[in-house]
Amino acid sequence: MKEQIEKIKANALEEIAKASDAKSLYDVRVKYLGKKGELTAVLRGMGALSPEERPVIGSLVNEVRDELEAKIKEGEDSFANLEIEKKLKEENLDVTMPSKKTSLGSVHPITQVINDVKEIFIGMGYEIADGPEVELATYNFDKLNTPPDHPARDIQDTFYITDEIILRSQTSSVQARVMEGTKPPIKIICPGAVYRSDSVDATHSPVFHQIEGLVIDKNISMADLKGTLAMFAKKCLGEKTEIRFRPHHFPFTEPSAEADVSCFVCGGKGCRVCKGEGWIELLGCGMVHPNVLRNCGIDPDEYTGFAFGFGVERIAMAKFGIDDMRLLYENDVRFLKQF
Repeated sequence: MKEQIEKIKANALEEIAKASDAKSLYDVRVKYLGKKGELTAVLRGMGALSPEERPVIGSLVNEVRDELEAKIKEGEDSFANLEIEKKLKEENLDVTMPSKKTSLGSVHPITQVINDVKEIFIGMGYEIADGPEVELATYNFDKLNTPPDHPARDIQDTFYITDEIILRSQTSSVQARVMEGTKPPIKIICPGAVYRSDSVDATHSPVFHQIEGLVIDKNISMADLKGTLAMFAKKCLGEKTEIRFRPHHFPFTEPSAEADVSCFVCGGKGCRVCKGEGWIELLGCGMVHPNVLRNCGIDPDEYTGFAFGFGVERIAMAKFGIDDMRLLYENDVRFLKQF
């Protein structure tokens, strides 16, 4: 059997020496060292040897196997180095050639405004609250003191999935959920997409974004609301921005107001942006109605609060001088790259 092993060794070394590439070496490995290889077959036949011969033949086979493994590994390393050298010669890189142009994106104007508003209110101690866009009518209307016959509940204004499930028409529904599940004090803003049955034009869209704010605590007054919004307006639109309240009506606040800001383009003198009025309508606000507090499990005799809400698109249009809301949704890179 020694002669057979020596012959296998000689044949294998000869074939290793003649191998022209890595595949040829692999074939040699399989032929002699694989599961059905010639050297492996010798090991399997050792059961027929005498107890005295087995350790001698076993040791010899292991020596031959180690030697063949080393030769094959040496050949594989050699072919690998040759392949690297070949690629280095063929794949020339001219470092003086100009690189390919890389187009960098930017943050969308709507996202910019949302991020800016978040940063402002987080700096004032507010938390960010979120809720479902597919909402129960009770959170969107009932808990917010909106009666069943209110025009906002008509199918002309609200997208109904069922009689009780809608696409939220305001992020106030998040406020209702937070009030119901959180003990005051509460200090939150609620950014997110909302849906209303509006025709698409320069100032309307069936899908847009709102940010609403809510503060509930003891001894909260209208003065706190106006001071908060004045601070927000200055941080968002410029330090010289002034704010004014006009009486209004919302079912979920009492008293209620529309808040205008002085035109940050003309400083209140009148221009195209403010349509010559010197003021730009910004948001709706007011003191949280006692019924809303009761509906959400908060005692209106102990706590008061204020709420406000505005459309992000309106802020973006005013801030960036955009005169058509549709431009924000058309994904025209020529328009968006300006921001």
